[in-house]
Amino acid sequence: MYESEHLLPKVPLDQLLAEVQARLQAVVAARDGVHALLEAVVSIGRELELEAALRRIVEVAIDLADCRYGALGIIGDDGQLSQFIPIGVTAGEIAHIAEWPHGRGLLGLLIKEPKPLRLGEIAEHPESYGFPAGHPPMRSFLGVPIRVRDAVFGNLYLTEKNGGRDFDEQDETVVTALATAAGIAIENARLYDASRRRETWLDASAEVTQALLSGTELDDALALIASRARAMSSAHAAIVVAPDDGAAGLMRVLTADGDHAGELDGLRFSAGGTLSESVLRTGEPRVVAEIRAGAEPAPLLDRLPAGPAVLVPLGAPPRLVRGVLVLVRRRGEQPFAGPAVRMLQAFASQAAVGLELADARKDAERHGLVDDRERIARDLHDVVVQRLFASAMSLTAAARLIDRPDVATRVERTVDDLDATIRQIRSTIFALQSANEDVIDTLRGRLVAVVQSAGEQLGFAPGLQLIGELDNAVPDDVGDQLVPVLQESLSNVVRHAKASRASAVVELSGGRLRVTVTDNGVGLPPEHHSSGLANLAERAGRLGGTFTAEPAPEGGTEVCWDVPAGAQSATA
Repeated sequence: MYESEHLLPKVPLDQLLAEVQARLQAVVAARDGVHALLEAVVSIGRELELEAALRRIVEVAIDLADCRYGALGIIGDDGQLSQFIPIGVTAGEIAHIAEWPHGRGLLGLLIKEPKPLRLGEIAEHPESYGFPAGHPPMRSFLGVPIRVRDAVFGNLYLTEKNGGRDFDEQDETVVTALATAAGIAIENARLYDASRRRETWLDASAEVTQALLSGTELDDALALIASRARAMSSAHAAIVVAPDDGAAGLMRVLTADGDHAGELDGLRFSAGGTLSESVLRTGEPRVVAEIRAGAEPAPLLDRLPAGPAVLVPLGAPPRLVRGVLVLVRRRGEQPFAGPAVRMLQAFASQAAVGLELADARKDAERHGLVDDRERIARDLHDVVVQRLFASAMSLTAAARLIDRPDVATRVERTVDDLDATIRQIRSTIFALQSANEDVIDTLRGRLVAVVQSAGEQLGFAPGLQLIGELDNAVPDDVGDQLVPVLQESLSNVVRHAKASRASAVVELSGGRLRVTVTDNGVGLPPEHHSSGLANLAERAGRLGGTFTAEPAPEGGTEVCWDVPAGAQSATA
């Protein structure tokens, strides 16, 4: 017996107790790790918003692995990282990083071979691509893929384990288990996010469509489109650009919302080679990680946040693209992902359809208004004018039978009033017949435009009477003189008269064309030498007519420009 006891190993009691204690600590640590993992799974499962869920996953992974930095990279349709969510790096550090991760080097290796990767020294791995300028130094590394429904959604990256230690097998096991639970949480958050995004899109589309079809002006409708698109995409600036009608090769900002909106609105820039021009030409959206010099011109770059951007066409081929909706985030924020881009594209297409319907409705209203004006003009001519003319003829005949001179005079005055009324109604008939916007280049339209422009400077609307068939009977060379004559006459009222009332009468009758402009201003000075009045006199003289400028009967000034209606200028 003593011999067998001599063969048993003799282990000191303290060593046995230490080993037992170490194993108990390992069990306790494993238990705490399981509890921490369970709490982490419950924590990320509570998040329904996708962005919040993704950030929470990274934060929990950092706590479980006891490290300093963590990130989640989402793989896009092109096999590159479409979104990168870093934790542990400050906003200032992010701003100094020269280039955002795209999925090269070790990050690309995890995309090509989606399995856990654990390294003690990042720089020593053959696939190490290095860090861009401004990137914080990192040594140890643990990467784990995240799968959603058997498809790789992205990768979880952890670096710099605290205390200068390396990631161990237990870290890999715990983070892998977390990635499995994260896949389920991401799927739930994606479903919730898609539902909420669809609801937001429907509400915004309905609001824009309702505004367009209820008669909202185009500028207000475009502003609403930009505002709702910026809100639903969490962008910091939204602009709508389109080709500038006034100049070939230029584009103009039709509306802006968000950062620097006041400076951007109405801005013009050269379209050649820009992203906006490309989207306008192809009708395909463009997503960029950052708007750089050359992609858009300096006038826009100086005012837009220098960050991720998406450009979406307003309309879709084969229909004409009306413009481009540009949305920009600040530098360091997440690029626009596929679902958000598709939602914005659908919203922009719906808005473009609303714009088309609004235009069609306005065209229909305009045509209806033209038809109504033509009908009113016919009724005035066929009924009212004829009856007034018949009444005037009857009164003229009756005046010959009246013996009392005073009564005959009153009847003749009434006939004169009827003749004046007939002339005014005929002027109204001609105005109604030429009120269509398609004939704005007619002589009447040009005269109306001159009076409207003067009204903006005077602060009140001058009166205007157009008598006679001005569009048909006035030669072009005389009409070309008539427009600047009216413009100069009203300009004199604006500059010198200090009037509160003004009126213009343009009359074609008896083979003569007469322009009379009257105001109730301060009147002409005793000695007036105005280059404007001299020009008016010179124009009348070239056409064989006269020009006078005299005090008006009730105060103010009356100018009269009178020329033969069929005159030919001396230089013609």
